[in-house]
Amino acid sequence: MRDHLRAGIAVYNDGYYHAAHDAWEDHWLELESGTDDERLLHGLIQTSGAVHHARNRNWEGAVGLAESAGDYLAPLPSTYRGLEVGPIRRFLASLSADPEIAERRPPVRLEYESGVPTLDSLGVTETGIAAVVLAEELGFDEKPVERARTYARRDLEAGADDSLFIALLFDFVREDEHRGLVYRRLSEHVSKRRSREEDVKGLFSE
Repeated sequence: MRDHLRAGIAVYNDGYYHAAHDAWEDHWLELESGTDDERLLHGLIQTSGAVHHARNRNWEGAVGLAESAGDYLAPLPSTYRGLEVGPIRRFLASLSADPEIAERRPPVRLEYESGVPTLDSLGVTETGIAAVVLAEELGFDEKPVERARTYARRDLEAGADDSLFIALLFDFVREDEHRGLVYRRLSEHVSKRRSREEDVKGLFSE
């Protein structure tokens, strides 16, 4: 829960409002409907949708999602699982009353565990989640990124502090100006590692 929650918060706080919901959605779908955790993620998903619609001047869509998100978050305490829920509820109330507020001021920042997480503050597991989300949002083929995430997780479990895949995932998430170049390098190294794995399988199948 924490990794998906924090990854989505960082994606949102860095301005990828539409993409943020993907970081939360996979985990949300596994939760029992009506639980506090499900309400939290459902509310956040709809908050990101409301902001996305407002920034695209779809006022009706923004109002509908802001109201629905507020309903999901209403039963939760002001701080839940480390997330400051109160400021989000107040923002949603303002947005539903006046969606054009999105053109006059930035949307609410999501405060989590006494900070405001951004992409450059994420750990390895959270960065892997964010990388796949951003790849899809920005038009990259997410399959090599998902594979790099798998390799990074294996390297981490094996205690490899110098994992190339971990470094490339960090760079892909954090370096806006060079993301295309990083993606090409990441894809090349994924292809090389997959080839080595296939070679090893071939040796043992003969």
